[in-house]
Amino acid sequence: MKLHEFQAKDLFARYGVPVPRGKVVTTPTEARQATEELGGRAVLKAQVHAGGRGLAGGIKVVQSADAAQEAAGAMLGKNLITYQTDASGVPVESLLVEELVDIAKELYIAITVDLVFRGPVMLCSASGGVDIEEVAANRPEAIFSEPIEPILGFMPYQARRLIAKLGLGASVALETTQLMSALYRIFTENDCTLVEINPLIITASGHMVALDAKLTLDDDALFRHQDLYRLRDRAQEDQFEARAADQEIAYVSLDGDVGCLVNGAGLAMATLDVTHAAGASPANFLDVGGGADEEKVASAVSIILSDAKVSRVLVNVFGGILRCDIAAKGIELAFKRMGADLPLVVRMLGTNVEEGKEILRDSGLKVTFTDTLSEVGEAIRDLS
Repeated sequence: MKLHEFQAKDLFARYGVPVPRGKVVTTPTEARQATEELGGRAVLKAQVHAGGRGLAGGIKVVQSADAAQEAAGAMLGKNLITYQTDASGVPVESLLVEELVDIAKELYIAITVDLVFRGPVMLCSASGGVDIEEVAANRPEAIFSEPIEPILGFMPYQARRLIAKLGLGASVALETTQLMSALYRIFTENDCTLVEINPLIITASGHMVALDAKLTLDDDALFRHQDLYRLRDRAQEDQFEARAADQEIAYVSLDGDVGCLVNGAGLAMATLDVTHAAGASPANFLDVGGGADEEKVASAVSIILSDAKVSRVLVNVFGGILRCDIAAKGIELAFKRMGADLPLVVRMLGTNVEEGKEILRDSGLKVTFTDTLSEVGEAIRDLS
């Protein structure tokens, strides 16, 4: 789960990470008032769960309260389209109005999970304030990293090593070490998968300030952080993914037209591969899980059928804990509820497979049964 910038900065401030003065507004009039309170000059930042705001017009520097009101009117209530959103963008329902800060130097700092190290790693770069993915692609030597042993935590010598690589002087060494340690506490104590500041600035007076803040929480640990879970903004999420998450269904929206219903993450990934190999494109990744009942299967299929892009449905079920007859009943139930008549390609193996196939044969749905993955690919091609 992602937090908005202003929410992440509220959390940063609780841990002693310096952030600019600012106020969240939802109307142009509030933006004007907030700018006046900050001395008549400010930066307006669209609060969306997407990067690339600056290039997309989601960040505006204003030199007067009148300009703030005008800029807010142009931003609020619109959708912001960035390189990290789809073609429709994400809604701008609030702005963060912040004081302008004198910038002497821009840095990048983040903590995330390294899949090779299998643990947290701190990343730093002296090339802050720009697209870090571009830096990583074109100048990987400009990004420095320190793997963090979870048992030991972030050690002072690691901070000194990163500070030296960043070329920072002794005057900011202590403040930088404290900030790095605070970020690691935020990461661990709140079960984060990402904590990022871009840019982390050194002001003209020689102090550190987090000019931006990104924070992503591990969904599987949210039960431990109900205060943070209440900050969830469903309007920023893919609506199909949000529906699935509410029902504990693993679902990721994709760009294709083949709706996929699978039980098991590995089988789901193999199903996506088969779909691509057949010259088609999946509309989703969906793992309904091994312990799903009839109603949960129906809910999963209903999400698939709600996607206007879907023109055919591929079912790949290995019956175990989820029996094939239960899966078939759920599929039939969803199609009847939705009044759908899309064609189905069904591969079922395992427990109660014949019962499941019989249910689908008698359902009146347009079903093509297959036994192997190669047959799945052929059937998908035939329906294209």
